Order: sequence, then structure tokens, then C-alpha cells
Amino acid sequence: MSDLIMVAMSGGVDSSTVAWLLKQQGRPIAGMFMKNWEEEDADSGCTAEDDAADARRVCEILGIPFHGRNFAVEYWEEVFEQFLAELKAGRTPNPDVLCNREIKFRTFVEHARDLGAELIATGHYARRRDNPDGSVSLLKGVDGGKDQSYFLYALDQEQLACALFPLGELEKSEVRRLATEADLPVADKKDSTGICFIGERNFDAFIDRYLDAEPGEIRTPDGELIGTHQGLIHYTLGQRKGLNIGGLKNHPEAPWYVAHKDLANNVLYAVQQTDHPLLMATELAAGSLTWIRRTPEAGERMAAKIRYRQPDQGCRIARIDEHRLLLEFDRPQRAVTPGQAVVLYDGDECLGGGTIESSNAPLPPAMQSHQNEEPVSA
Repeated sequence: MSDLIMVAMSGGVDSSTVAWLLKQQGRPIAGMFMKNWEEEDADSGCTAEDDAADARRVCEILGIPFHGRNFAVEYWEEVFEQFLAELKAGRTPNPDVLCNREIKFRTFVEHARDLGAELIATGHYARRRDNPDGSVSLLKGVDGGKDQSYFLYALDQEQLACALFPLGELEKSEVRRLATEADLPVADKKDSTGICFIGERNFDAFIDRYLDAEPGEIRTPDGELIGTHQGLIHYTLGQRKGLNIGGLKNHPEAPWYVAHKDLANNVLYAVQQTDHPLLMATELAAGSLTWIRRTPEAGERMAAKIRYRQPDQGCRIARIDEHRLLLEFDRPQRAVTPGQAVVLYDGDECLGGGTIESSNAPLPPAMQSHQNEEPVSA
């Protein structure tokens, strides 16, 4: 194995700046572009071919080898099928977490090693720390607004040990500045958003191609019929857009928010307060736990995030075993969403986390006589 570093090139400013920085340091590098979705979406304004062309162009400018790989089969089997299964089950999955664990830091690494690379480098805003005992820690990126450790919580020691995060010590504005000074053609390119690797699409129309959505009723917590939803797979807790509720007699002209999904009866419950009691929880249960360096203990206090870019929330581990944990928060949390990740931190160190299964948010009164969900437990 050589000391070659394989840079995960997306065709964007972050990965291009990573390649430039490593080149400036005199490190032996090559770039690899991953195509993980076969179908293109012309309406999004940017296709995988465009991104691949940008990545190739940057590699040519830097004078480094360029490799292209198609991981569409692996992405479908390891990420997208589970994504669809979670949606169908009424949860709100986070495909970026799975994509990082199974594609970027597993399949990509395997192909990089086949090409002689010992390490990989990505454009994630996170930091790696090598500890005296030989373990590796995952730390938050310095730029709090861009920190992506939340999406990397499911990586293990082996995956982190071969990964470099050159942008972890930089602010996003500094990355843009460096790319401009280096005359990289993607210096002003818009950051990508949307489903991991699939891009910016009309999400509802995209999902309708793979799952059957059954329309149903929208009701208030007391059971009043106020509208019709297009299928529970299209909604998540706390959501405001897309409900199409307005002008109702005896209700103020205020926004409506998704408060609960009654899967058994295909009913969506909505409220008009962003902090309505039905949207607030002080406890959550999570499963599918993964820990990076050490397993937290019951009674331990730390911080948690239940969504990307959320400020750290003080909490205590009430119970924990190999499979599940129960978290108690210092303050009520809004829209604790099953299927999303809860990620735990000890200061700047990301310890790991799991998938949210349930919370102690109350049920709508109209449902309380026929509870269809298990209570929070660990």
C-alpha cells in the first residue's frame, strides 16, 4: 500500500478545495468521482454528468489522476431501499447517514484501495483526532454552521482511521476564498442540497414513483375534519408547507403544523401553534445504536442533536443497553421525529448515536381511546 490519498470529488467547491489543499502540501493524491444514481433530473439544473465534468476539470488543473466509478447498484441496495422502507413505515429517514457509512466510507474506500490509496479525503466539515491509546475520535467542524459530524456519527474506528477531513479547521467563507484564489472553476458553484446523491427534485413527485401514497383526512387534535392529505409518506412532524389548510371557520388565520401521524387510521393531525404541546417531548427512545470510541453510561450527562444544525441540547441518559437508549432532555424538544438520528456529544467529540423510535409527546385527545403506538421505553 502506498501513501496515496484518494479525494472524494463531487465536482463542488468543498471537495475541489480539499484536493487543492492536499496538492499544496505536496501529498500524493488522485480524485475519484462517485455516480450513485442512474436517472438524471433535467429540472434540477445540474446533472451527475455536469458534476463529473467539473471534478475531472479540477483534477486536470491540479495535474492529478481522475477516476470515475458507478456505485448505483450499491446505493440502491444499501441506502435507497432502506430509505423507502422507512418512509413506507411512516418514519422520516435520514439517507445521508447511511450513504456516508455504506457508500462514501465503505464502497468508496474499497475502490480507493484497489487503486493503491491508503487514505481517503472528503469535503466534510468535521475533524479527526488521533488519541494516545490508538483510537480515533470524531470532532465537530470549527464552522458551527457547517459542522457535519451529525451525518458521520455511524462511522466506526476503521472507517475513521483511513479518513482525512482537511476542511474541519476552516470556515466555509475561507474555503470559498481559497478556491477563488486558486482559480478553481467551481469556486462560485452553488452547494448541493436534497436527498444524498439524488439531488434537488420535487420530493413528493419523486417518491410517488416508488411508493403508493394513500390520501386521507387531516384533523385537529379533538377530531375536527379540516382537510385532506396526499399520503402520510409525504409529511413529517413539525412540517408547515404542503398542508393546504386555510380559511377555516372558528380557526384563526395562522399556519398549521403536522403534529401527529396516525398510521393505523391514515389520519394526519395538525395544530396551529409551532410549540403546541403535541409537538413537544422531554424524552426519546432510540435504537440501532452505534458508538465511535466509547459507549456512554446510564446517568451520564451530555449534549444531543435531534436534527442537523440544531444547537446542542443538554440531556441525560436515563437508560441504555446494547440495543436501545432512553434520553431525558433538560428542555422540551420540538418535533422529535421517528426515523431521524439523535447524535450525542461530549463537548466537541461526537460519541455516536442512533435512530429515534419514539418520544413521550402526548397523543391527540381524539386518539387516546385507541392508542396505536408503543410508549417510550428502553
